[in-house]
Amino acid sequence: MKLPALLKLNDGRWVENGEDWRVRRQEILDILRREEYGYSPEAPERVKGTVRAVDKKCCSGHARLESIDISFAAEKGEVSFPIKLFIPENGKKNPLFLLLNFRPDAYDMYFPAEEILDNGFALAVVYYQDITSDNGDFTDKLAGMYRRKYDGTDWGKISMWAWGASRVLDYLLTRSEVDSENVAVIGHSRLGKTALWCAAQDERFRFAFSNDSGCAGAALERIKHENAETIESITRVLPYWFCENYHRYAKNVESMPFDQHFLLGAIAPRFLCVGSASLDAWADPYSEQLCCCEASQAWEVNGHMGFVGPKESAHIGDSFHEGNIGYHLRDGIHFLGRTDWLQYMAFMKKKINKK
Repeated sequence: MKLPALLKLNDGRWVENGEDWRVRRQEILDILRREEYGYSPEAPERVKGTVRAVDKKCCSGHARLESIDISFAAEKGEVSFPIKLFIPENGKKNPLFLLLNFRPDAYDMYFPAEEILDNGFALAVVYYQDITSDNGDFTDKLAGMYRRKYDGTDWGKISMWAWGASRVLDYLLTRSEVDSENVAVIGHSRLGKTALWCAAQDERFRFAFSNDSGCAGAALERIKHENAETIESITRVLPYWFCENYHRYAKNVESMPFDQHFLLGAIAPRFLCVGSASLDAWADPYSEQLCCCEASQAWEVNGHMGFVGPKESAHIGDSFHEGNIGYHLRDGIHFLGRTDWLQYMAFMKKKINKK
């Protein structure tokens, strides 16, 4: 199956070096904004974080937990949403995971907070529907604070959640406890798609972690395996995640001027790790692995190794962390669990001092 050329500039030239890649990356982002996720507004001039409550003895007394409101001025008024920030009590600047989460709970099944902190990381958690709702309501919270153009390129909910995560980062980078050079964005499923799109656009995230993100995330659209989700199914059931232009490809994938290796490639030459689950056919694990393979050329043209692993389907338990693109296939269902977190923490620790 022939994929659109990741390294071919709009003027027909081929990317030959890092300078060319910077131009091509902007072209790729414009394609993805126009054709899949929609255009986001400019960042606000100022983002404020207000600490509302502090638990000084969380995670067995190893850390403190702050409840913080993030706020900023938008086109139609003030936007505010809460986050949770876990900070190790070690007096250091800590590398940080920013997790887009499915639930508002301070302690949740999707993240082993104490284990993450004991491994030397800080953790910020934002409940995605505190940014805007997961439905077709474009008047809710952030969604209602910016005018829409109705030209097919208005931002969908994935773009809104990604943009909201970048506003959280605006605040986190002001905190003395955060190692600003080593911040990661992480998400699972639809929020794995969101984490990828967030990191693709926002180069302040040095690491991106996508867990079981599948269709419109880390899985190629032109290469599908049995029972995998497709553009046709995702835009029929969840049209509001995307800009309207994306719907044109529901029955015409071959006409897309991109595939999902463009999304992964836009993160180059930073660090990316993709996780899949063996029983998660809907997210298409092998297509996610192949997407890592196809995106590698964006790292290679910048003088880095991309995905260092086979093109043949990975075996359960396989983990590939040699290059700047990591990948693992764990046993089990569609879930972000401890096994995945251990993989992502190991990858980040291995790369954190790499130039």
